[in-house]
Amino acid sequence: MSTLIKPPPADPSKSPIESVLELKQLTDIDPGIFTNTRPLWHPPGARGIYGGAVIAQCLAAAQRTVRDDFTVHSMHCYFVLAGNAEIPIMYHVEKVRDGRSFATRTVQARQRGRPIFTTTMSFVRENSGGSERVEHAVDMPEVPGPSEDLDIPQQDNSPFQSQRIHILNHQSGRPQDKKTRQWIKARGKISPSGGHQAHLSALAYMSDSYFIGTVSRVHRLWRFSTSDKDGKSTIDNSVLEKLRDMDDDTLRRMQGMDEDVIIALRNMKDINSVEQRRPEVGMMVSLDHTIYFHSPRNFRADEWMFTEMESPWAGDGRGLVLQR
Repeated sequence: MSTLIKPPPADPSKSPIESVLELKQLTDIDPGIFTNTRPLWHPPGARGIYGGAVIAQCLAAAQRTVRDDFTVHSMHCYFVLAGNAEIPIMYHVEKVRDGRSFATRTVQARQRGRPIFTTTMSFVRENSGGSERVEHAVDMPEVPGPSEDLDIPQQDNSPFQSQRIHILNHQSGRPQDKKTRQWIKARGKISPSGGHQAHLSALAYMSDSYFIGTVSRVHRLWRFSTSDKDGKSTIDNSVLEKLRDMDDDTLRRMQGMDEDVIIALRNMKDINSVEQRRPEVGMMVSLDHTIYFHSPRNFRADEWMFTEMESPWAGDGRGLVLQR
């Protein structure tokens, strides 16, 4: 059973990502306990459920325990165990502190009593910074905008859209100089009833998109094998032909595509020409995840947002990724 309660009927007034992240407060047990109302996605090849879902639902649960004039500004997370898509998640919210300007919450996600994820969040009261402020921000880079009419059927079941842009400094021999970039937004329109909380939860959900794979991409590693245990290609010939018919810009916007994959596609004649040209990543999991929310009420998660990821360090079996 993937949910504790029967999933509610779809609400046409809400966006897909609001439905995916919908929680049920278990008031009769403890007002600080929430649970998922819908099954959570287990990405193909992953050890557990999509990490962004747990991050976002922890935030959604915590937001329901603070006053409406308090907004999250930082979130520090640790992945403890792989989440099982077949088991309901219980989100336990602890009110650590409620101050005049700041509030602190910890949330622990548990399955069958075992913690799989833990996070500490800090909320700040709106307009508590005073009238005189120091402000600055990094400039938005000049990049091609997203294509509104791009039709990618394999993404239709996702609650958000993403379009990849070519890797900056892709030909550099220094992985730390490369930057992977994409446009993201929630599908549909987030409902007015969701408020700023729904946009923040949606952003938290999308923050894990392609995040963990940045290290493998800047090192030009295959994240997944292109052959099965018998050495045969796992790529369907008809799919290969469709991909080869697309131009490079369209391919870059698709999930799972980077410059090396595109080059490999251009060099393939058929599935028999698929070769392992790069080392493969045997296993990859997230250990921790930190988000700083800047101007958290001045954006919409259902409008295109540009993200840029880089990896300043990797070693000892671990890698660090920064995104903004």
